[in-house]
Amino acid sequence: MRYYSTRRREDPVNFAAAALTGLAPDGGLFVPEAIPQYPAAVRSSLGTMSFHDIALETIKPYVHGEIPDAVLEDLVRQAFPFSAPLVGVGDRLVLELFHGPTAAFKDFGARFMARAFSYLRRNEERPLHILVATSGDTGGAVADGFFGIEGISVTVLYPKGRVSPLQERQIAALGGNITALSVEGSFDDCQALVKAAFGDADLRKRLVLSSANSINVSRLIPQAVYYAVASGRAFAGLTDPDGAATPRVTGADRGNGAAVDYGIRAGQQVTFCVPSGNFGNLTAGLYAMKMGAPIRGFIAATNINKTVPDYLTTGNYQTRPSEATISNAMDVGAPSNFERMAAHWSLEEMRQIIRGVSVSDEDTRKTIAAIHDRYGYFLDPHGAVGWNAADNLIGTNSITAGPLAILATAHPAKFAETVEPLTGPIPVPPSLQQVMDRTIHTRIIPADISALKEAL
Repeated sequence: MRYYSTRRREDPVNFAAAALTGLAPDGGLFVPEAIPQYPAAVRSSLGTMSFHDIALETIKPYVHGEIPDAVLEDLVRQAFPFSAPLVGVGDRLVLELFHGPTAAFKDFGARFMARAFSYLRRNEERPLHILVATSGDTGGAVADGFFGIEGISVTVLYPKGRVSPLQERQIAALGGNITALSVEGSFDDCQALVKAAFGDADLRKRLVLSSANSINVSRLIPQAVYYAVASGRAFAGLTDPDGAATPRVTGADRGNGAAVDYGIRAGQQVTFCVPSGNFGNLTAGLYAMKMGAPIRGFIAATNINKTVPDYLTTGNYQTRPSEATISNAMDVGAPSNFERMAAHWSLEEMRQIIRGVSVSDEDTRKTIAAIHDRYGYFLDPHGAVGWNAADNLIGTNSITAGPLAILATAHPAKFAETVEPLTGPIPVPPSLQQVMDRTIHTRIIPADISALKEAL
């Protein structure tokens, strides 16, 4: 598989170069020259195959010729000692993506990336330095995924005062090969600093740099896996039992457990509602759909940072400064992965498969409280944005028939300050309990490239 920049198709590179470079030399994002198709036998078996087997079949064509199948199988099993249960809540489904070590969907991409990088650089002498900007969960997942990986150091930039206390502990309390920088600005400022660093010729001479944001294609591709797994389960008429981290009140009614209670009937394609900020997660879903996973379409659910929903409505793509909300991981006014989406799909093609909805903080809070009261289930603010966006479209008859799955991208215990006043105490999974006593070690810098260069 070859990869080219979203800004020019000349000079394509292999997977290793695309992954380890992160951002293309011209500032574009690497995309595959073609999105591969699942073999017919795989497509017809997605409902019964194991998570690891689907992961292997999803990732394999993107790394063919560079990571041998036997090595890839080992990487997949190391990266994913957890899965993503598709559980029933009320009359719809929730795809729980928080059963990994940092209780956020970013664990899927970050853990695979760390192990892939280690393999791809097995013969290199110079250390690799990863720069990553985060609006919340990415930093913790990348820090955990790369912690202790030999020959790789990580610097995480996060907006000062705009991540939760628990998120900050995940980002800035590991030490070792992980460094945290608290930036006086927004996530967009952090992201701009990372891009500026990659464009700085002097810095690139002194350091071997790469990225771990969803701008890196090696983090994006593994995220397609859980879409394929969940859509296969739904198409087969199946749901999963609650996982160890499922945030449901003990004894809460799940109906009688029959899939039909949650809108599933075998043979119907699922619609995914994706809480969206930088749009890497939704792009991964589009890849899974293009590969042949049985997906009907997507809802792009944003908070008031609604650049992409406005584009889908007006046809005019206009970035803007981000605004702070209680769903902070989605506070993105200039989503990087839109460039990747636009490289593959035209406006009209996007409109056929994506509906965009923005949700206010007030409605997010009301949804958290309502879902807990009705079903004994805890939503984090991002999942609540997704649930409310789906409610809005159902109310206008804008969703066609078939099951509807909300992506729960982070465990609600990561946002206890927002959620617990609306619901009462949240059951905290063991992965988060052990983080609470960590001591934060961070350095505050202005949103200025010279300050970042000095820190590096």
